[in-house]
Amino acid sequence: MPAKSKAQQKAAGAALSAKRGDTPKSKLKGASKEMLESMSEKQLEDFAKGSTKGKPEHVD
Repeated sequence: MPAKSKAQQKAAGAALSAKRGDTPKSKLKGASKEMLESMSEKQLEDFAKGSTKGKPEHVD
């Protein structure tokens, strides 16, 4: 399931980076921290991939 907004993609990308050990988990905040704990690496990859073209910055 791809992200519906640019903000969701950024949060998933940050969580994926932390899950892989590239970014310290202590640097995560908000949605990315929740995503790290609740989603698998495969789910995060699916959520973060794709183009941001045409997506809104945030979704209500």
